[in-house]
Amino acid sequence: MDVKWARSPRSSADGDDDKRRAPRWGGAVRPSMVLVGFLFTLSLLVLVFGGRWGGSLPSTSPSSSSPSSTTPETTVRHVVDGTGAGTAPPQKTTIPPKNVTAPSAKTLSQDRLLGGLLSAAFDESTCQSRYKSSLYRKPSPFPLSPYLVKKLRKYEARHKKCGPGTKSYRKAIEQLQAGRNVDSSECKYVVWFPCNGLGNRMLTITSTFLYALLSGRVMLVNVHQEQEGLFCEPFPGTSWVLPAGFPEGNPGKLHFDAPESYVNMLKHNVIRGDTPAAALPPYVYLHVEQSRLRLSDNIFCDDDQATLGKFTWMILKSDSYFAPALFLTPMYEKELARMFPQRESTFHHLGRYLFHPTNKVWGIVRRYYEAYLARADEKIGFQIRIFPEKPIKFENMYDQLTRCIREQRLLPELGEPALVNATDNNDGKVKAVLIASLYPGYYDGIRGLYYENPTRTGEVVAVYQPSHEEKQEYTSNQHNQKALAEIYLLSYCDKIAMTAWSTFGYVAYGFAGVKPWILLRPAWDKEVSPVACVRSTSVEPCLHSPPILSCRAKRDVDVAAVKPYVRHCEDVSFGLKLFDN
Repeated sequence: MDVKWARSPRSSADGDDDKRRAPRWGGAVRPSMVLVGFLFTLSLLVLVFGGRWGGSLPSTSPSSSSPSSTTPETTVRHVVDGTGAGTAPPQKTTIPPKNVTAPSAKTLSQDRLLGGLLSAAFDESTCQSRYKSSLYRKPSPFPLSPYLVKKLRKYEARHKKCGPGTKSYRKAIEQLQAGRNVDSSECKYVVWFPCNGLGNRMLTITSTFLYALLSGRVMLVNVHQEQEGLFCEPFPGTSWVLPAGFPEGNPGKLHFDAPESYVNMLKHNVIRGDTPAAALPPYVYLHVEQSRLRLSDNIFCDDDQATLGKFTWMILKSDSYFAPALFLTPMYEKELARMFPQRESTFHHLGRYLFHPTNKVWGIVRRYYEAYLARADEKIGFQIRIFPEKPIKFENMYDQLTRCIREQRLLPELGEPALVNATDNNDGKVKAVLIASLYPGYYDGIRGLYYENPTRTGEVVAVYQPSHEEKQEYTSNQHNQKALAEIYLLSYCDKIAMTAWSTFGYVAYGFAGVKPWILLRPAWDKEVSPVACVRSTSVEPCLHSPPILSCRAKRDVDVAAVKPYVRHCEDVSFGLKLFDN
């Protein structure tokens, strides 16, 4: 595993140099003097400690405090009763990270379930992150709607009734194989197929699940090899994984011009709005992928949704966060307003409900956090992505990042040693910087600045980068494990600055519930952006390719001008995102 480990600034680089030889005693000592001294010391100890010994003191050697090449487990201290009372041996107590509030017994259940967002019907040992990962973040800034909680519990019951392995699922598969649609089916399905990288996939799964909640369907995900072992099952007592042998599972058939596409079936009069359910094809395909920077299927209209609702089986392939388009579908507006009174909490709540790293990935996250980030007073995350369609020279991107840091005061200002105020309240505080990038240069540059120069405030800046893969490997399972771990580590940061257009960054700040600073992309004919970064108005991801929303009129409507909860994105001028005043 190509991982760049950084030394903690608090740890001594040469611990052995700090050791000092004990002084020697010279001259002869009388035995009687030794005996008297020993008895006097023993009496004093009995008087002070009540005759009982506590445990040994925690180790303070450099090896116990500085990270090694193998990431250590969570730190455990022995806690000694200072009164000396009792005979029980010392109890091991996990010391929580100092910037994470340890929940009280009264609120532990509520915290682990995120106020009711998560179901309690899971064995915690099978997926440790489900109930623990939120304890590494600050509390959510968005109240949870009781109606959303009710919808989620209702969905879980439907999935358990209709999911893989059930009688209803087997019957639906038989009808699909027979080439017929069912007139009235109590179980209907939307099958998600992957497209592009991990960030895109997480955003589109969330959008597809929201669509399933609204349309009364069961969501199944087609998990390819590169995605295996990343996420735990999100629904209790059942599985969201599409079983092997699905009759229409050939990804080569899922493309823009597929004859089963809803748009193409309309175009060739295979179906019409008044076609009865029994006369429809066995399934419908929705190609909700970016095409010429537009969602290629115009499915977000009431008439279309009424027709699509007649199909038992729906196959969906997408690389876009199309949830905002569902908010613009008239028939869903009232329901969504009840589920998400604060619109910009949509991905924040649904993403934290759906995605829980498996124990293997969670182990990577937890060990790295405890070793490098847990004891920082503040954590700042920088996510840098260079896109092949718009390459930016390293020097230009690094300069833009440092301009953003200076202008927005994301890190302490550098200053000469004589200017450092030793009595400042910030003196000695540690800011941990997490770099998420495929390249090591940004880590080297930022670390060099704060390694070679002091800060005016006396604060210490420690810089870390978990990995630098050099290129993105969509089809590598190991690469995706690292990517998911770094998404979660970024989501534990107090401040985040991210590259424009990056779905990786969208997911991280959406989990965190933090409005990021966005490093703007230069104009297509320019190499440098005149504005380094801007603060996002929302914690929602951006829909890069909004659909035409005038439906049958086929007129382009700027919904950002007519809907109070939709705005154009800071990084994609024609994109849309949900927000709240």
